[in-house]
Amino acid sequence: MPGNGLWRTKSIEQSIADTDEPGTKLRKDLTAWDLTVFGVAVVIGAGIFTLTASTAGNIAGPSVSLSFVLAAIACALAALCYAEFASTVPVAGSAYTFSYATFGEFAAWIIGWDLVLEFAVGSAAVAKGWSAYLQTTLGLMGLDVKTEVGDGIKFDWGAVLLVAVLTALLVIGTKLSSRVSAVITAIKVAVVLLVIVLGITYIKAENYSPFIPPAAEGGGPATHTGVEQSLFSLITGYSGSTYGVLGMLAAASIVFFAFIGFDVVATTAEETKNPQKAVPRGILGSLAIVTVLYVAVTLVITGMVPYTELATQPDGTRATLASAFAQNGVDWAATVISVGALAGLTTVVMVLMLGQSRVLFAMSRDGLLPRKLAKTGSHGTPTRITIIIGVLVAVAAGFFPAGKLEEMVNVGTLFAFILVSAGVLVLRKTRPDLSRGFRVPLVPLVPILAILACLWLMLNLTALTWIRFLIWMALGVVVYFVYSRRNSVLGKTGQSKVEPEPVVKHGEEPGI
Repeated sequence: MPGNGLWRTKSIEQSIADTDEPGTKLRKDLTAWDLTVFGVAVVIGAGIFTLTASTAGNIAGPSVSLSFVLAAIACALAALCYAEFASTVPVAGSAYTFSYATFGEFAAWIIGWDLVLEFAVGSAAVAKGWSAYLQTTLGLMGLDVKTEVGDGIKFDWGAVLLVAVLTALLVIGTKLSSRVSAVITAIKVAVVLLVIVLGITYIKAENYSPFIPPAAEGGGPATHTGVEQSLFSLITGYSGSTYGVLGMLAAASIVFFAFIGFDVVATTAEETKNPQKAVPRGILGSLAIVTVLYVAVTLVITGMVPYTELATQPDGTRATLASAFAQNGVDWAATVISVGALAGLTTVVMVLMLGQSRVLFAMSRDGLLPRKLAKTGSHGTPTRITIIIGVLVAVAAGFFPAGKLEEMVNVGTLFAFILVSAGVLVLRKTRPDLSRGFRVPLVPLVPILAILACLWLMLNLTALTWIRFLIWMALGVVVYFVYSRRNSVLGKTGQSKVEPEPVVKHGEEPGI
């Protein structure tokens, strides 16, 4: 038995063998190009359409472009680690599956529970971005319709409507083929290129000065105290988290949300023809493309209008890419951007919900969640899991503020990145015999830098976000000890449901 108790590990060989279990086997028909398109389709969404303008106005000013570069570096370091893991363990479940093989069952449960913050809460945050663009688009058409209604407790009917429709489609079995993904991605990239090319003609050099605005003292749109300030500010007593160098660093922690999704590519490893080569190329290729586009867009937007005009309004209205063009009188461009954003954000929400279903599916298959959830319906989809996810996402999108959702997604994702990066170090030592289609260069330097970069970004999230994160993790620990530990398939039998005779013994070493 590979380990025992909390630290029992599921061997790489067993994880791979489970992919052939009757009734749950996935088709292997994706290529490196499909994964790159898939990655770009997921990543180009809420971040570029909704975060660039508001973060510049509220936190960083023109230096938001540097914030994107810093966030991209942290993502690139983690992406290298994801690429090695995905090429070594081509199984659905992403960081959950990786952790099960390296740190043991308890850590795998924690990371799976944590991934709910990334995928499900991420879906809710992007759905709210979609709703905001729906309101903008309706306004440009002459319809003054608010998608968020109510006094005190506000209800975002636009976001809930989107989630409900996508949940129904996912239950029915409708999925994005690589061809449809390519078409929609082409539309989104075309809109982004329009922003860059057209926006350049409206750039005014004086809008870049000062590039890093002086830190706000006791004011500014994003100055907070108590648990609303960054954890770094709370620890050090330095409160200048709006504008200035610390504002730029804090913004990096926020715009990190814009890169959420490249790791979803790792969840498709089980469906890829040649995962050892295709998955690393898909992850790194998509990250490189979106980074260039993001930086270019931020430079254009902050050059088009003064950053102070991009700050969130007193009524809570947040600036978007369309806002910058509308302020320059280019209403037709604002309309095109809004319609393009609606199409683009729709696919992002759908793919994030699909990614969430894959993680919960893997956890259910291992018995850490009810195994009945892993059963597929008449349409060949995990119907129960999909409906549960749809309800949770609809509640979060309908009633919670977008900013809070984004920060919760970031802290969850950064925590996952840290475990994956550390897992590379562990697996290199415990299983040097494994075939690795891609190897992280400069080990242990790169994984260590990835861990430090992610920790730094986490420190720049608000203390309140950390409190919510710890409460969520504590709830996960309770669920594990009350249910998951006692129902684990590995805990009951020492192996998964599938029993690949001598294959498991080949080259296997005791778990850590």
